[in-house]
Amino acid sequence: MAAESDIEAQIEQLESEREALQKDESAGMEDEHRHANRLEEIRVELDRLWDLKRQLQALKDAGESANWASERDADTVEGYEQ
Repeated sequence: MAAESDIEAQIEQLESEREALQKDESAGMEDEHRHANRLEEIRVELDRLWDLKRQLQALKDAGESANWASERDADTVEGYEQ
Protein backbone atom coordinates (compact mmCIF):
# COMPACT_ATOMS: atom_id res chain seq x y z
CA MET A 1 0.00 0.00 0.00
CA ALA A 2 1.37 3.39 -0.99
CA ALA A 3 1.69 6.05 1.67
CA GLU A 4 -0.71 8.96 1.50
CA SER A 5 2.19 11.30 0.71
CA ASP A 6 3.15 9.09 -2.25
CA ILE A 7 -0.42 9.19 -3.54
CA GLU A 8 -0.50 12.98 -3.20
CA ALA A 9 2.81 13.24 -5.08
CA GLN A 10 1.43 11.09 -7.92
CA ILE A 11 -1.70 13.26 -8.05
CA GLU A 12 0.40 16.43 -8.27
CA GLN A 13 2.60 14.96 -11.01
CA LEU A 14 -0.39 13.88 -13.10
CA GLU A 15 -2.15 17.22 -12.63
CA SER A 16 1.01 19.03 -13.78
CA GLU A 17 1.24 16.80 -16.84
CA ARG A 18 -2.44 17.39 -17.61
CA GLU A 19 -1.97 21.17 -17.38
CA ALA A 20 1.06 21.03 -19.69
CA LEU A 21 -0.85 19.00 -22.28
CA GLN A 22 -3.82 21.34 -22.13
CA LYS A 23 -1.58 24.39 -22.60
CA ASP A 24 0.25 22.95 -25.63
CA GLU A 25 -1.49 24.98 -28.31
CA SER A 26 1.20 24.26 -30.88
CA ALA A 27 0.25 20.60 -31.17
CA GLY A 28 -0.44 19.32 -34.65
CA MET A 29 -3.35 17.01 -35.50
CA GLU A 30 -1.40 13.84 -34.67
CA ASP A 31 -0.19 15.34 -31.40
CA GLU A 32 -3.72 16.47 -30.55
CA HIS A 33 -4.94 12.88 -30.87
CA ARG A 34 -2.06 11.62 -28.74
CA HIS A 35 -2.72 14.43 -26.21
CA ALA A 36 -6.40 13.52 -26.05
CA ASN A 37 -5.56 9.87 -25.39
CA ARG A 38 -3.05 10.78 -22.70
CA LEU A 39 -5.47 13.23 -21.09
CA GLU A 40 -8.04 10.45 -20.84
CA GLU A 41 -5.45 8.11 -19.27
CA ILE A 42 -4.54 10.84 -16.78
CA ARG A 43 -8.21 11.47 -15.94
CA VAL A 44 -8.79 7.80 -15.18
CA GLU A 45 -5.60 7.45 -13.14
CA LEU A 46 -6.48 10.58 -11.14
CA ASP A 47 -9.92 9.12 -10.43
CA ARG A 48 -8.27 5.93 -9.15
CA LEU A 49 -5.80 7.85 -6.97
CA TRP A 50 -8.48 10.11 -5.50
CA ASP A 51 -10.58 7.03 -4.76
CA LEU A 52 -7.67 5.45 -2.91
CA LYS A 53 -6.96 8.68 -1.03
CA ARG A 54 -10.62 8.87 0.06
CA GLN A 55 -10.50 5.23 1.20
CA LEU A 56 -7.43 5.94 3.33
CA GLN A 57 -9.06 9.01 4.87
CA ALA A 58 -12.30 7.13 5.62
CA LEU A 59 -10.39 4.29 7.29
CA LYS A 60 -8.33 6.76 9.29
CA ASP A 61 -11.49 8.61 10.38
CA ALA A 62 -13.04 5.29 11.45
CA GLY A 63 -9.93 4.31 13.43
CA GLU A 64 -9.26 1.37 11.10
CA SER A 65 -6.04 0.18 9.53
CA ALA A 66 -5.02 1.71 6.22
CA ASN A 67 -4.17 -1.84 5.13
CA TRP A 68 -7.85 -2.32 4.31
CA ALA A 69 -7.61 0.24 1.49
CA SER A 70 -6.98 -1.11 -1.97
CA GLU A 71 -6.51 0.33 -5.42
CA ARG A 72 -9.61 -0.31 -7.45
CA ASP A 73 -9.45 -1.00 -11.17
CA ALA A 74 -10.46 1.65 -13.68
CA ASP A 75 -13.74 -0.07 -14.59
CA THR A 76 -14.85 -0.03 -10.95
CA VAL A 77 -13.89 3.57 -10.29
CA GLU A 78 -15.26 4.83 -13.60
CA GLY A 79 -18.57 3.05 -12.88
CA TYR A 80 -19.27 5.21 -9.82
CA GLU A 81 -22.11 7.68 -10.09
CA GLN A 82 -21.11 11.27 -9.47
